[in-house]
Amino acid sequence: MPRHKKNRLVQAAPPTSPAKKLAAYREPIALALILAATWLVYWPALNGGMQWDDEAHVTRPELRSATGLYRIWFEFGATQQYYPLLHSVFWFEHTLWGDSVLGYHVVNLVWHSTAVVLVSAILIRMRIPGAILAAAIFALHPVMVESVAWISEQKNTLSAVLYLGAMLLYLRFDEKRNVPDYLFALGLFVLALMTKTVTASLPAALLIIFWWQRGALTWKRDVLPLVPLFAFGLIGGLITATLERNMGGAQGTEFDMSLLSRGLLAGRVICFYLRQLFWPANLMFFYPRWSIDPAQLWQWSFPVVVLAFTVILWIYRRNRGPLACWLFFCGTLFPALGFVNVYPFRYSYVADHFQYLASLGVIVFVSAVVALNLPRLPLVSRRISVAFCLVILAAFASVSWQQAGTYANSIVLNRATIDRNPGSWVAHANLGSILANQGDLNEALDHLQTAKRLLPHSPEIQTALAGVLIQAGRPEEAMNEANAALQANPNFSKAYDKLGVALIRLRKYAAALEPLRHALELDPNFAAARANLGVALAHSGQHQEGIDELAKSLQDNPSQPDALNNLGLLLASDNRIQEAARLFTIAVELQPGRAEFRNNLGSALAHLGSRDEAIHQYLVALQVDPNYFQAGFNLATALADAGRRDDAIAAAKRARAVAAAAHDTAATEQIDSWLQKVLTHAQPPSSK
Repeated sequence: MPRHKKNRLVQAAPPTSPAKKLAAYREPIALALILAATWLVYWPALNGGMQWDDEAHVTRPELRSATGLYRIWFEFGATQQYYPLLHSVFWFEHTLWGDSVLGYHVVNLVWHSTAVVLVSAILIRMRIPGAILAAAIFALHPVMVESVAWISEQKNTLSAVLYLGAMLLYLRFDEKRNVPDYLFALGLFVLALMTKTVTASLPAALLIIFWWQRGALTWKRDVLPLVPLFAFGLIGGLITATLERNMGGAQGTEFDMSLLSRGLLAGRVICFYLRQLFWPANLMFFYPRWSIDPAQLWQWSFPVVVLAFTVILWIYRRNRGPLACWLFFCGTLFPALGFVNVYPFRYSYVADHFQYLASLGVIVFVSAVVALNLPRLPLVSRRISVAFCLVILAAFASVSWQQAGTYANSIVLNRATIDRNPGSWVAHANLGSILANQGDLNEALDHLQTAKRLLPHSPEIQTALAGVLIQAGRPEEAMNEANAALQANPNFSKAYDKLGVALIRLRKYAAALEPLRHALELDPNFAAARANLGVALAHSGQHQEGIDELAKSLQDNPSQPDALNNLGLLLASDNRIQEAARLFTIAVELQPGRAEFRNNLGSALAHLGSRDEAIHQYLVALQVDPNYFQAGFNLATALADAGRRDDAIAAAKRARAVAAAAHDTAATEQIDSWLQKVLTHAQPPSSK
């Protein structure tokens, strides 16, 4: 070919303009910016601590072995809910990074980001306008925060990825009738069910999509291929509903409602979630639990509005899009509408995470409306509308960022909930238990007593209150609370455990054996009850049996600070001080705010000759509890052994004043005797 012709051919293909190149990458760039914004929005939650039932989802010690993985799949009740894929993922994550919360939060955010990408891919494939806007709203909307920032709700984000992946593959199968696409879609759907059975709505959602696309459904093309998906979804839903009722506690007076009441509830739930999507204000972890009463006429307004809106959309179904989006929204919400009992209904009939997937119906509709109408506007109005959309997204991001910050730790989350919903008995109870674990017993008692006032006959609250009363040195009152809890629920193992602990504190060790053994009969895996049984046995003359029970308890669950402390005390009494010091050290690491643990570690260190470290532990114990006169007296003796006579005398006098104020005659006399010897001898006596 002549040179000039070759040049002419080259010149015939003009280079692509930079604007066209940029336009080709517009959607990927926009999606990348959305994902970057998503990670920034959720940054405050990445180091957020364990919340509410996270410890029941993050793999428990007895399930962390290969045998535990087998139990996750083949033993109902081994995990809080029978979602074997979810708990297998948690099992694998714990193998990688243990209890470090960062890893769980990062993975949850990865799932959410993947779901955002899949949403855009599905909408682009279906040629629905506003795909990127819908992905942005889904990524940044504040109602998604609970699903993304709460570790337990990895079941929401992971199941969404599997659900959306199955949908994308099935839509491709619907176009090309490729058998591998169908099988992969079916496989992802089954995995989604094993993660969270709310995904059982997928085949119904696909039928809605096909009706929207074609205007009518045919048996052979549309319905028949989905029959296996409907079957798997039905099986998964029945298993979950049965386990929720029989093993998950979703039964009792709190769940007794007539079909009419459930209809009223369903209407109100739909209206609530719709409002939260358009006006996501005053979000909270526990919303108020409504009182559903058919006799109150205003409560009928919710189902009437829902039915009227549905009828209007049906009448104007010539434009099928709005009705399809509405059916997707309501249908995906169905498991959370109240017709099926789920355990969280004890606390509230609504929660943000219940509409994680369902919200796409409304989000897609709004985004499509915006995208379809923008090109029709004049240039100035179009730019103003785009700016308005960006402002709305920025507002969503700001609220989500603030909401993500409430997941910093359980105290922050429960305080935020109480600020917005003062009547939340569960938030008061949770906060009380958390504060008790940190040693703030006075505020803990206040919150638990408030919870009891809000829900007077709850065995859970009475048992938690009993535990704090035991810590506060009020075992007689703790016994009353534990017995009241057992009257409300005679098979409540935790109440038997607290009754046994109260008897131990009253030094009625033999009497404590029966309730503790009963607790273990009800729950053989109750590690704390086994540890307390070990204490009761050791003080009932069965010293070695007690050590064995405590050791077995710690083998089942090594993260028990009280069990570590009690076993340390028994080993110290056998003069196994080195082993005791190791156990006390672990107990202090687990609960740094427990003065008793600090004191016991100090005593062990003093016996081992580490006086400076012992003095430090006593000082910290007194910072935590200035009225802990035993730690004050131990500090005095350690200071004396270190040759700091004046400091020792001052510490002993402070300890004596506290003991006298507490009317502890024995302690007062012991300190008086020690002081007398110190004041009459040049070398103060040691108390070791």
